Amino acid sequence: MITSVFKKSTPLNFSLVVILMLVFFLMYQFQDLSWTNSLFLILKKVTLFCILLASVFITNFIVKKNGLSKDSAYTIFFYFLLLLFFPSVLDNTNLIVSNFFILLALRRLISLQSLKASKEKIFDASLWIFLASLFHFWSIIFIVLVFISIIFHVSRDYRNWFLPFIAFFTAVIIFLLYAAVFNVNIIEYIMRSVTVNFRIDYFTNNYQNAAFSIYATIALFFIVSMFATLSNRPQILHVSFKKIIASFFIGIVIFLISSNKSNDLLLFTFAPLAIMATSHIEIVQLKLKQELVLFVFILCSLFAFFSQL
Repeated sequence: MITSVFKKSTPLNFSLVVILMLVFFLMYQFQDLSWTNSLFLILKKVTLFCILLASVFITNFIVKKNGLSKDSAYTIFFYFLLLLFFPSVLDNTNLIVSNFFILLALRRLISLQSLKASKEKIFDASLWIFLASLFHFWSIIFIVLVFISIIFHVSRDYRNWFLPFIAFFTAVIIFLLYAAVFNVNIIEYIMRSVTVNFRIDYFTNNYQNAAFSIYATIALFFIVSMFATLSNRPQILHVSFKKIIASFFIGIVIFLISSNKSNDLLLFTFAPLAIMATSHIEIVQLKLKQELVLFVFILCSLFAFFSQL
């Protein structure tokens, strides 16, 4: 029943996810209505929701454009459910913007398999990643994915190896201009950003701990499923799925080393995990198993959301 609703990609499915996202976004934001007294804060909330929505649809574009799903709406639905696990992320501007840029980079890197305009794609992806690092510094680790993509596709052309460095200097120039205009203390910004914390003792209540534990269990289930079934997938898609897996683990590394530790940091793993979840649900299997996986996923996300309000 539930799986059949999102089995096909239709305008109705997209509209349903948009409405659900808006309802839960407002449900979280209406806990504190102080922002409604300021036009600037209202515009900020609207912009934040639009960026979240854009992130969902970029992830959907990645799977559709590169043949990673069977023209279903599962990816956008799974992304929405993952957002519910950690509702505080709905108010984390820096992480939402940083993740949006990372998704733009991932879009370019996954499409690199076509070998069309490869230099432009490598430069664009690198620049997006460096821009993302201005909002959350450790997202710069995603630059590893650029070099992985170069190795997979265009390693023979030595010029491709220099493009990320050119993108880096471009991002530095943009940052220096921004710092000059808004009087940002560059040294203080760098010292504050380049800090590491491996401790996972940030939970302020048991519900955050429970949400993290459930999320980790679900992520482990889908990552194991991906590894177990990768060899059975079309050969042409293997590299793309390997990049998705790599991006997931890079997101985990960012979560582990970031200093301002919180569950929100797992936002960087949402897109690859949504893609892997879609891949699992589309495997030929018993209808009952599909329904059970989706039903449990929905229950877990709703429990995590409402328990942390």
